[in-house]
Amino acid sequence: MTKKQLADIIFSKIEKNKEIVAEQFKNSKNEIGFFFIDDLLPQDLALQIHESFPRTAEMVLKKSIREDKFVAAQMNLYAPILENIIYAFQDERIVKLIAEVCNISQAFPDEKLYAGGISLMGYKQFLNPHLDNSHDKERNRWRVLNLLYYVTPDWKLENGGNLELWPIGLSEKQITIESRFNRLAVMATHNKSLHSVSPIVVDKERKCVSNYYFSDVPLEKFDTFHVTSFRGRPENKFIDLVLQTDTWLRMNLRKVFKKGVKENPHYYKKDSQS
Repeated sequence: MTKKQLADIIFSKIEKNKEIVAEQFKNSKNEIGFFFIDDLLPQDLALQIHESFPRTAEMVLKKSIREDKFVAAQMNLYAPILENIIYAFQDERIVKLIAEVCNISQAFPDEKLYAGGISLMGYKQFLNPHLDNSHDKERNRWRVLNLLYYVTPDWKLENGGNLELWPIGLSEKQITIESRFNRLAVMATHNKSLHSVSPIVVDKERKCVSNYYFSDVPLEKFDTFHVTSFRGRPENKFIDLVLQTDTWLRMNLRKVFKKGVKENPHYYKKDSQS
């Protein structure tokens, strides 16, 4: 299945449901705008994507008090369908359609997959509440949308590993979006888009295909530059304090080193074979 063929299917599915998902995004826009759409691809294709994921030994483990997950962005090392599905979401028609659904005047895909690509999370792995880095790799464009396509069959809400949105902050109950098989979830990213992935409580792997869209202008007028900013879950007060201090230190470093002290290695090096 080529990138173009996958894009044709995705575009058709979103176009048929455009009014429904546009209304869903509109109703949530004042907090953290989001929509999701189920059965995005024919089931056999979604299963093929799931089965094509690399083993964890072939991915990068990101493990700290901030997060615990496996990621990969160097897509030429893996099954072609994984690269094709990632870049299908970057098809010009789909980018334009999703921008229209979200009432965004301008959106660009990220060919370098900065912080995008694929991710895998297993038992006890998690992603603490955080704000995504506000910009792209070159710090030229603003991050405006986060696209998450889930491909683990028979995933259940009670397994954990679900997307959580904290539109009013950690003092209020989160909105949980189940990481259901063959579901595409799209959320707005701005200075108040606090989100997380709940800890997985079963011995299974949750697999996800990720993309970000960027723009020359921020999504909200109140947006300012920020590094990826982590918090602790509401029940973890000490970790929350540590992570807020960590964010403060990294933000102050960025005032001196505009591109960071070291380059973030999580992006697709198109001229690299390893």
